[in-house]
Amino acid sequence: MKIGVLAFVNSFTANPIAIARKCEALGYESFWLPEHAIMPANPKTPFPRGDGKIPLAYKHMIDPFVGLALAAGATNRIKLGTGICLVPERDPFNLAKEVATLDFYSGGRFLFGIGAGWLRDESEIMGVDFRRRWPMTREYVRAMKEMWTREEASFEGEFVKFPPLLSNPKPAQKPHPPIHIGAGGDRALRNTALIGDGWAPIALKPEELKTELAKLRQLCDEANRDFAKIEITIFSPVGGKDSRAAVEAYEAAGAHRLILFPPTLAPDKYEAELEEIAGAWIG
Repeated sequence: MKIGVLAFVNSFTANPIAIARKCEALGYESFWLPEHAIMPANPKTPFPRGDGKIPLAYKHMIDPFVGLALAAGATNRIKLGTGICLVPERDPFNLAKEVATLDFYSGGRFLFGIGAGWLRDESEIMGVDFRRRWPMTREYVRAMKEMWTREEASFEGEFVKFPPLLSNPKPAQKPHPPIHIGAGGDRALRNTALIGDGWAPIALKPEELKTELAKLRQLCDEANRDFAKIEITIFSPVGGKDSRAAVEAYEAAGAHRLILFPPTLAPDKYEAELEEIAGAWIG
């Protein structure tokens, strides 16, 4: 089982260089950064877990591509992922360039975790039609694939269209960095079968994962996709004494990677937090 870290890095945590270096030294497989470019001061949309209050960390996130670029320059082996990038809140031209540049200079270490956003207030402030955010995301991904894989790329869609253009450098990974759909539910499964190289839901229990993967296998068959080539990642804010049993349960259910959430990553605590998680989960 691959074990990674989702790091809620901000101005009052340790910096991404220090955290990524420590993760690599401890044997973590991947280092992921989340994204919320802005946060409404008075959000109407409740947080989808817990008591509905949006956690403080969500209001202080750094830009994931800047953070991952810093991490890439300070490490050699660890994979670098967006967990997740809010695709419809960005334009596909600059996003394609950022992804390709990061993957090129990191030596093909980038994992492109994507989503369309759950916070309607945020989406609307940034000009996204919330009801159509997933059709927009799918089309942006298809357009970016053209830019990553063709010397002269062109595209004709509903949300984006462009005549033949040049977009370089190309990603180091061929045909492009793997795209992981970071969402749960039937729509996410359909999107994975249509445009994804992986599926990365949050907080699914092993028995739930097994049920959902049976659905994904069927959808892949219908889309003429090889289910065996879809990588399954679980963003899992879990811990405790039964970590080895949890790893075995997720492996048996079909997961390939677990992404764990350190509690604070404070400058005086991050090393001990990462060491404790590694001791329990990496072995």
